[in-house]
Amino acid sequence: MDRRIKFRHLDTFSAIARSGSLKRAAEEMRLSQPAISKTLKELEDILGVALMDRDRAGARLTQEGEIFLQFAEQSTAALRHGLRSVRAGGTSRAQLSVGALPSVASSLLPPAVLAFARSNPDTLLELHEGPHYDLTSRLRSGKLDLVVGRLGTPESMQGLVFRQLYAEEVVIVAAPGSPAATVKQLEDLAAFRVLYPPPDSAIRPLVARMLIARGVPLFANRIETASPALGRALTLADPGTVWVISRGVVLNDIGEGRLLRLDVETSPTMGAIGVMSLADEVPTPAFRAFSTALQRVARGAVPQQAHPIPVVHASRSEQPFFKPVK
Repeated sequence: MDRRIKFRHLDTFSAIARSGSLKRAAEEMRLSQPAISKTLKELEDILGVALMDRDRAGARLTQEGEIFLQFAEQSTAALRHGLRSVRAGGTSRAQLSVGALPSVASSLLPPAVLAFARSNPDTLLELHEGPHYDLTSRLRSGKLDLVVGRLGTPESMQGLVFRQLYAEEVVIVAAPGSPAATVKQLEDLAAFRVLYPPPDSAIRPLVARMLIARGVPLFANRIETASPALGRALTLADPGTVWVISRGVVLNDIGEGRLLRLDVETSPTMGAIGVMSLADEVPTPAFRAFSTALQRVARGAVPQQAHPIPVVHASRSEQPFFKPVK
């Protein structure tokens, strides 16, 4: 590799490619947009080709950029894994970095983490919570070993393998005693303030398709947020607010009576929850052990937090990036 190419060049290029926007890449990397643009230009000058076409609509990969992206992500992932392995060898401890979407962070993950920690006391486990786009970007760059959460769109899953654990639906919740408690039809939610998934959330396309299928327009009185803490606080603070959210995020709240699930049919939003990893990654013993712990929790061998809502299992998908957990 040309010695002038640095980690920052590859990380920046990958972030722009996945987000399709210099602005979003800058936000992800916590840098200014001019700095992101300068780094991309440096990389293109080193390679002598244009990797992206940029305009007001965003940034799109050129043919050369599509080719280079595959090798750039493989290289950064391999180097980061190598660094972690060397550091782990120096401390006599294996390491596993896990990203978790909010839909599993409060339900599936805690018992799996505890089960893994008991059987693998010498492994240093790092846990990171965040939105789908951010976590899958970190996975591709080698900063994470695996991500646990909801299956994303085909575009967001490029280069990744998804191993399904179970399926869950999106639910609509309100505070106990809310006037929304009697709502049974999706269209009646227009009378309330709706906390709605933002465009980059994994559940947004599922909810949007459900609205379209039932002829319900996008709610005008809505606040878009992917923050579980903010969604929970707003819903509890205002009886006129309802929250459209993955069931796993509010599983314990419903089970313990803090939030009320509305009797609105949302089964069309059923989606897969599972483990994401790089397509060419060779599973380490720690990866296999953590996947086994997740699988045992998902099938009920290890109890989740007490709640009256059973986990709904679904058949395996036939999509090519699905693999069973081993």
